[in-house]
Amino acid sequence: MRVFVTGVGGQLGFDVVNELKKRGYEAVGSDILDKVSADCAYVKLDITDADAVETAITEVNPDVVIHCAAWTAVDAAEDEENLSKVRAINVDGTQNIANVCKKLDCKMIYISTDYVFDGQGTELWQPDCKDYAPQNVYGQTKLDGEFAVSNTLEKYFIVRIAWVFGKNGKNFIKTMLNVGKKYDTVRVVNDQIGTPTYTYDLARLLVDMAETEKYGYYHATNEGGYLSWYDFTCEIFRQAGYSTKVIPVTTAEYGLSKAARPFNSRLDKTKLRENGFTPLPDWKDALARYLKEITD
Repeated sequence: MRVFVTGVGGQLGFDVVNELKKRGYEAVGSDILDKVSADCAYVKLDITDADAVETAITEVNPDVVIHCAAWTAVDAAEDEENLSKVRAINVDGTQNIANVCKKLDCKMIYISTDYVFDGQGTELWQPDCKDYAPQNVYGQTKLDGEFAVSNTLEKYFIVRIAWVFGKNGKNFIKTMLNVGKKYDTVRVVNDQIGTPTYTYDLARLLVDMAETEKYGYYHATNEGGYLSWYDFTCEIFRQAGYSTKVIPVTTAEYGLSKAARPFNSRLDKTKLRENGFTPLPDWKDALARYLKEITD
């Protein structure tokens, strides 16, 4: 199996390439960067350039494209000067890739987010729920990217994830470890609920999917129940051996971020098991493995 992976300069793309290589598959990676640390054949590619996308992917002629590249800076996406760029990457770039997948008749895996929903209530979001109501620019553009895929292709997987962390990039855990070193106390919101996703574990699932034809919408985060960012921080400090005190606050008390954040990021993942996929391990186990990975 030959796989074209976008966004290999980021957390998920990096791990997807490693998982493919582990299984003996051929991986070709792309990103906007001049060079990346991912260990694979590499093509520098601006996904907003339709001709360049067509040339790059056609040349590789993959069986599957795993599309990890995206604009993910949620607050910066709200800035007027960034709006056209965010849309160009998350929507037009995705459309460009979907168009080539259609032409080559190859599978496409698109990584999306719980931000396509309104983030209210306490019910679990179902993968096939169509009650879309994104509350910010990032969520809207990722939803429009979903439409680009689903309206263009039949052989696609749309995989929604949340609270992502991995070795190759910035994330909440790294931020908290730095903050916890500097300060005796930290304030963290306790009214936004979800589950983390370790890119190492997610990469395994995505390659599992690529090996099948069980197309459709899926939700994939680590198992182990739902928690708040406050709960997550307490566990990060506990496992890291920090004595930093964590103070729970509401989103309102914490102060508004530029982009609205979902209170409810509970994603229902039962469809994975129903289709024969192995769910991701418990998030506490994922955190332990991750901390070992970044401190070794």
